[in-house]
Amino acid sequence: MKAFTVNFHKEDQVEAMKINKLNEEDFNRVTEGGTRHLFELDTNIGFFVYFDAIDLADQESYLVLHYEEDQEDPIGCYSFELQDFYQFCALHLNDLEFQDEISDEEEELDEHSPIHHLAHLMYHIIEEGKEVEA
Repeated sequence: MKAFTVNFHKEDQVEAMKINKLNEEDFNRVTEGGTRHLFELDTNIGFFVYFDAIDLADQESYLVLHYEEDQEDPIGCYSFELQDFYQFCALHLNDLEFQDEISDEEEELDEHSPIHHLAHLMYHIIEEGKEVEA
């Protein structure tokens, strides 16, 4: 497991995040006690699966798997601190409410929805994570 920090743009209105990039052995260890799938995000930079997990010592982890198109195996697994992971969940839930309030025509014009913000954050995380060997 390798730790790295992502510093976002001021306009992103997000403080720096401490992130761990997991290898297959790390992943197997932190998920030994089970996982709980929460939601997914499909973007132009990949497909993301958000879930939490527990290891055999009852230690919780908050994880995101990153897949590239047409690949069965993830190309990256990232672990987040709870407050950062909570922010991802909040953006996802806010987007559900946001989508209920706008029409399809407005949806195409609006690139500043909560889900677009989440995708933008994931872009920064993936770019920083490319430099990190798990």
